[in-house]
Amino acid sequence: MSVDSHYFEGLFARDQDPWAFRRRWYEQRKRAITLASLPRRHYRSIFEPGCANGELSAELATRCDSLLCCDTAQTAVSLARQRLRSMPQARVECARLPEDWPDGPFELIVISELGYYLDPDDLARLVTRALGSLAADGQLLACHWRPPIAGCPLEGGQVHAMLHRQLQLPRLLEHQDADFLLDLWGRDADSVATLEGLR
Repeated sequence: MSVDSHYFEGLFARDQDPWAFRRRWYEQRKRAITLASLPRRHYRSIFEPGCANGELSAELATRCDSLLCCDTAQTAVSLARQRLRSMPQARVECARLPEDWPDGPFELIVISELGYYLDPDDLARLVTRALGSLAADGQLLACHWRPPIAGCPLEGGQVHAMLHRQLQLPRLLEHQDADFLLDLWGRDADSVATLEGLR
């Protein structure tokens, strides 16, 4: 990860919910849109890198048989483990990306508010690792804040453009509003209606 791990440790040392995932309606709404954007009701395996304190993780855990989360900050890992302690299908590890990317395969990879902390080279390596661990019917969802963030190598729009260019997968969903971008790519381009025999 291009931004140093100590930066994130400092954030969590000052506040166990540094981005106010639990308190802000903005974050609650974004989580709801993220979850509603997933075309499948249930996934075999999900990987969520950069899980922070586990708020989105707790929702993803209800949609899968197996959830693997990771974060570069040990304090975040401890908080996420506490948040997910009643969910035996969820596991949280301390890892620095893209170096420590797990093997998979994963039916869904969720890259939420992570990509702009990476420089272009590290983001490219992360996408390569993601593609290598994506199941044959796998999907990748990305969601990022649009305005520039001080100290981050990339902006959200740049992250999504790079993802789309390098993934070379059909884009199944594209959401834009004034605050964030959300895209979903998949190896299988069939729509929800098609999968349910409505088309």
